[in-house]
Amino acid sequence: MSAGYDTSAAKIHNWGKPDRVDEFNGTSLDDSWAVYDGPGHAGNGRRTPSAVSVADGILTITGDSRGDTAGMAWNPGQKYGRWEGRVKAPASDPSYNALLLLWPDAENFPVGGEIDFMEMMDHTRQETNIFLHYGPDNSQVNGKVKIDATQWHNWAVEWTPTHVAAFVDGKEWWRTTDTSILPPGPMHLCIQLDWFPKGGKVKQSEMQVDWVKEYKLKPADLAEGANQDIQQEVHGRADAEAIRQEVTDTAPAAPAGAEPRGLVPHPVRAPGN
Repeated sequence: MSAGYDTSAAKIHNWGKPDRVDEFNGTSLDDSWAVYDGPGHAGNGRRTPSAVSVADGILTITGDSRGDTAGMAWNPGQKYGRWEGRVKAPASDPSYNALLLLWPDAENFPVGGEIDFMEMMDHTRQETNIFLHYGPDNSQVNGKVKIDATQWHNWAVEWTPTHVAAFVDGKEWWRTTDTSILPPGPMHLCIQLDWFPKGGKVKQSEMQVDWVKEYKLKPADLAEGANQDIQQEVHGRADAEAIRQEVTDTAPAAPAGAEPRGLVPHPVRAPGN
């Protein structure tokens, strides 16, 4: 049984058997991982496979004083699901952020969205953020939780047709039910230690991952989303009919020979206005 399983979201919320698991046994990553090799975040530093190591059941990403660090993608992804990882990150240089995130399979950010469900921006690792990116203008909603992330914790995200929720050690700490901002297509898990240079001398930093797991939604979870879509459509039709009837009932009679009155459409507004 995986370390920390009893305090995992999967155990506490009965997510069932995972679809995929990596316990990082052995001395290297398996072929399901695509390790980045190129420029770092926003072109700063480099992401290089040499910054990744696997030993004693632990994946470690190390960021050095030059901004050489690493990230990796767990392909392929899925539309909707649950992901969980057990992570700790020692206090670091202020320029290094440790992340677990979902990234669009289509590589169409920002339209395809992004869910940073564990982003450690605080270099003391006492506060962790979530960012959900959406839309062509890279809009964002966010939240934060105070916890000592220098110790092992289980970080999880649940993405369904009706919401996105974040958990730590099985306890939900953030949720959005605004379905208009949820990702439009399949997403996959990524593990990254990103460099945001701030000037001055940089100290070596790292993050460690004990395991990661991916779960498919149960049919009932998908059905809940489908039922909500149907209800919204039915309610929308009923509301439109009620408005139409109200206008018809309250409109003054048309003068003889005039064209019948009808609903006046709302003007179309340009985005952002």
